[in-house]
Amino acid sequence: MQKTILTPDICVIGAGSAGLTVAAAAAAFGVEVVLIEKDKMGGDCLNYGCVPSKALIAAGKAAQAHRNSAKYGVKANEPSIDFAAANAHVRNVIAAIEPHDSVERFEGLGVNVIQSAARFVDAETVEAGHYLIKARRFVVATGSSAFVPPIAGLNEVPYLTNETLFDQTNRPDHLLIIGGGPIGMEMAQAHQRLGSKVTVIEASKALSNSDPEFAAIVIDRLRAEGVDIREGANVEKAEKSENGVRLTLKQANGTIDYVDGTHLLVAAGRSANITNLGLDEAGIKTHSKGIEVDKGLRTSNKKVYAIGDVIGGLQFTHLAGAHASLLVRTLLFRMPVNHHKLVIPFVTYTEPELAHIGMTEQEARQVHGDGLKVLTADFSGNDRALAEGKTVGKVKLIVGKGGRLVGADIVGPQAGELLAPLALMISKKMHVKALLDLMLPYPTLTEVLKRAALSYYAGAAESPWLRRLLAFLRKLG
Repeated sequence: MQKTILTPDICVIGAGSAGLTVAAAAAAFGVEVVLIEKDKMGGDCLNYGCVPSKALIAAGKAAQAHRNSAKYGVKANEPSIDFAAANAHVRNVIAAIEPHDSVERFEGLGVNVIQSAARFVDAETVEAGHYLIKARRFVVATGSSAFVPPIAGLNEVPYLTNETLFDQTNRPDHLLIIGGGPIGMEMAQAHQRLGSKVTVIEASKALSNSDPEFAAIVIDRLRAEGVDIREGANVEKAEKSENGVRLTLKQANGTIDYVDGTHLLVAAGRSANITNLGLDEAGIKTHSKGIEVDKGLRTSNKKVYAIGDVIGGLQFTHLAGAHASLLVRTLLFRMPVNHHKLVIPFVTYTEPELAHIGMTEQEARQVHGDGLKVLTADFSGNDRALAEGKTVGKVKLIVGKGGRLVGADIVGPQAGELLAPLALMISKKMHVKALLDLMLPYPTLTEVLKRAALSYYAGAAESPWLRRLLAFLRKLG
């Protein structure tokens, strides 16, 4: 059968966050766009990642709030968990968002949506279903998938990834989780709160990409809630057991241990979706983590760009969206961009939440040396946190030479929301005193940021120079 040749201005491969953003923006300016997706519109975030995980976390929070209500004078018994209903909540949230990412919506925007697998057949042509697409520019936005580590016997036992976890309508009696990163820890706490027994196995340190002091606060909270977190343990083998799965663990000291569970979740990281795309035929270079791009997100094939998880590095929906926004400027307006300059925030949605943006304290010390100031404040000194009984956590502001905010860490209630003003300050290279000039409503959690900023001027009242100046001004009457 002869294939139909299409010649759009832009061809986007992948209808996740990054691809949808490029397609919608280009179509809004009247640019002809072909969007190719072989699976579900909305990609990993809507169907298997951010949206369902946060919906399940919300269900877990509701259960935990019930358990903790007595301290507020509201007496309650252990909540009765309907796991199928919690799963229905997850499905309902996805269904509410789906129309925004649907084929119908994008076709209504003027995008030509092809529901098929895509593959480069040469440097200038993509094949998808009954079509050959010869576009002026191509955008690869195929995202990433759960990485399955090479553990002996793993392929012979039933296991879950984020792509299958949210299909579970029956509560796991004992959920084993391989991986103590953000996904593993979020799902550990959510399932523990919804009545499962949970064991997390982490080869090094749980939440190792976060500030160690702040990560420890989250880990202590999860352990207090009953999550069994085993750090420094390598999974040597997986095998079927009478009730589900048995894992053989090797501890750092060489000790062999075993753990049995009814269900197994593999949350050991992500890998870029680059197979079966015909990248070699298109002359597109790759590296160990994904597609190789320059600062402008262009691949070794000058007609092809790559954005989002598929290029490796940090893998967040908001980063994919930022890549897409940069690329629209380049593709439509020929503006030079540099994705290396993006200041990337990230949040682990446990309770308490764990948030970070900009430089870590260690990175900042290497750059700013003795000129660095680290300002902190505890939530225990915040009136709103006290009123709500959520006083565990703290803020760290990392201030470089000249008083400019260069990084921040927060662990505590609504840390992700509190990160917003700090993200603005860092992106706009603002001085920490901007927080002091800001009037905030009382009582709010945001005041903890201002309290931390105030310590930038700690000791000023004892300055001999300032005291002499005040004495002089008093003499003036």
